[in-house]
Amino acid sequence: MTDAGFAPFQDFARRLIPHTQAKKIDGSHDISHLLRVWKNVCAIRDHEGGNQEILLAATLLHDCVSVEKDSPFRASASRLAASKATDLLTEMGWDEIRIAAVAHAIEAHSFSAAIPPATLEARILQDADRLDALGMVGVARVFYVSGRMGSALYDPQDPQALQRPYDDKHFAVDHFHTKLLHLADHFQTETGAEMARIRHARLQRFLAELMEEIEAPSPPSQP
Repeated sequence: MTDAGFAPFQDFARRLIPHTQAKKIDGSHDISHLLRVWKNVCAIRDHEGGNQEILLAATLLHDCVSVEKDSPFRASASRLAASKATDLLTEMGWDEIRIAAVAHAIEAHSFSAAIPPATLEARILQDADRLDALGMVGVARVFYVSGRMGSALYDPQDPQALQRPYDDKHFAVDHFHTKLLHLADHFQTETGAEMARIRHARLQRFLAELMEEIEAPSPPSQP
């Protein structure tokens, strides 16, 4: 049972999972994503603290409303998810203070929404979710999503974007430069930042080796 990965809150997880995107056909936001984010949450919480029940609810429901990456409404996705989470937890009898804490963590986790996290739980969830966009998992997710969107792997004429602006809607590799390689600079917790540094190095190594294999020209050296 996949809900065993949310121990010791398996029963609670079992109730919420049907309301998530875990059953949808999207390998970048499926149950494995939720399990990885929860693992990251737990690793950070072990050092930073935080309310486990609030963190689990926010983890499970942070992507409960699906908005595609290329949608003009992408920046509203986390607010929509927070609203749905509020309704679900209200029906389950949660009190207003805990519901508000979950809703804020969900709203603030999103890169697109650009909402500053004001609580420890919100900072932890933001870090945990962004860790899943780094490292080898981040590499896999970039190319998976780009494939779903119909993007090319890279621009064969200018893979490094030396003579053109980055365009991650058409070239997967460009997304490393427009987003992924900037994530590690903006982590909220010391534990998350340390984990991010390790995964950031893996992103850099992958990209360098890919450019070597496709024999992309190197950027000009800085004077």
